[in-house]
Amino acid sequence: MKLKNRGLIALFFIGLTFGLLTNPGYSKEVEWQTFADGMARSKIENKKIFLHFYAKWCGACRTMDLKTFRDPGVAAYLNENFIPIKVDTDRERQTSTLFRVRFLPDNWFIAEDGKPIGHRSGYIAPEKFKGLLKVLLEKN
Repeated sequence: MKLKNRGLIALFFIGLTFGLLTNPGYSKEVEWQTFADGMARSKIENKKIFLHFYAKWCGACRTMDLKTFRDPGVAAYLNENFIPIKVDTDRERQTSTLFRVRFLPDNWFIAEDGKPIGHRSGYIAPEKFKGLLKVLLEKN
């Protein structure tokens, strides 16, 4: 009987752990949207947008991908509170031109009504990025 109870307890904790790891609020990766899908989703969900312009050849963009966007706290906060949109400037030139992208990475923060509320070019470290997101979320 003791062995059966231990097995049930182990299954319970495995299920609990699996549930926490698959919960969107605990996502380990940013759930990137395309520009068109993200803009539409923002209107439906009434959320602010984080718009990230990058290029495959951009070293600072890769660093931001590896350090900032892979930070579990950043990913969870961004997914829960913003619509994250990622735009490849080489493939989506029209969108890059619309936002006058000149330096990479280029990061835009857009209100629920579609109007820009902030902009920052260059690499942003994880802790600084989390603080920036919190300030922008509290705006309005």
